Amino acid sequence: MFPNGPKNLNSSKASRLISRTMKTKAFSLITAASLAFSGMALAGAKDYQVTGPVLEVNDSMIVVQKGKERWEVDRNSDTKVNGDVKVGDKVTVSYTMTAKNVEVKAGKGAKKEKPSPTGSPG
Repeated sequence: MFPNGPKNLNSSKASRLISRTMKTKAFSLITAASLAFSGMALAGAKDYQVTGPVLEVNDSMIVVQKGKERWEVDRNSDTKVNGDVKVGDKVTVSYTMTAKNVEVKAGKGAKKEKPSPTGSPG
């Protein structure tokens, strides 16, 4: 029936082929997941919007009335503006919030460090 004998499907050649295929698939999945998660991490700050009439405008900021609140948003030469913004115009300003610095203070549960009873020499 088999001129050279029955073929063994568990031969080392077949095992290596299956193993290589599975390794390639696993590597591809890990790479794809890595790229997806790094893309989320690099997505940057969340975008926000404020809409209302312009109260003030100049080259460095725009002030928008939102309800009873006055929103002052900084702007620079990179800020995209379509049209000529004037006081009284209704606008929608898109912005992000980015921290300039962070000052860490001890929490309520943290104990304050006391100087050692031996003190310092001098």
